[in-house]
Amino acid sequence: MSYCSAIENMQPESRKLLHKNYHDYFYGFPIHDDNELFGRLIMEINQAGLSWETILKKEEGFRAAYDNFNIQKVAAYNEKDRERLLQDSGIIRNKLKVNAAIENAKTIVELQREFGSFEKWLDYHHPKTLPEWMKLFKKTFKFTGGEIVNEFLMSIGFLKGAHSENCPINHEIFKHNPKWK
Repeated sequence: MSYCSAIENMQPESRKLLHKNYHDYFYGFPIHDDNELFGRLIMEINQAGLSWETILKKEEGFRAAYDNFNIQKVAAYNEKDRERLLQDSGIIRNKLKVNAAIENAKTIVELQREFGSFEKWLDYHHPKTLPEWMKLFKKTFKFTGGEIVNEFLMSIGFLKGAHSENCPINHEIFKHNPKWK
């Protein structure tokens, strides 16, 4: 069952609305802001081993904990910041995931220097097959396995598959010129 059709059967209504908001306004839409791209990567990394619902419920906590996904600020985090994050119940308190966020921010700063932006780095490597993307991400970033890379790239419009073909949101995303188009 696709995410599109699964949402319609969710109960209670609050759970359905949480997923529907993400599905209708964020999932699969191209992102052109590096900080938001970084934020989506953080969220996808943190979803590993957990439900997406858990991550959606904690999105505001992630934004607060990681300075609204400001890449420059997160790249400058020190040991005190790591400890603060590991004590923050508003996020996933996993040392590997916290370290990945900080190290990946540092990597993105370097990519921005070289390519002008994180988005331009992604554009530079487009198009690639999923296995090619997985290899590139594994070489470039921390804590980026196949499912994380797949979901990240689908969620930002680089890979097709975020929505079923007949989903009205898929047609809306098409108007925003996703990279898979």
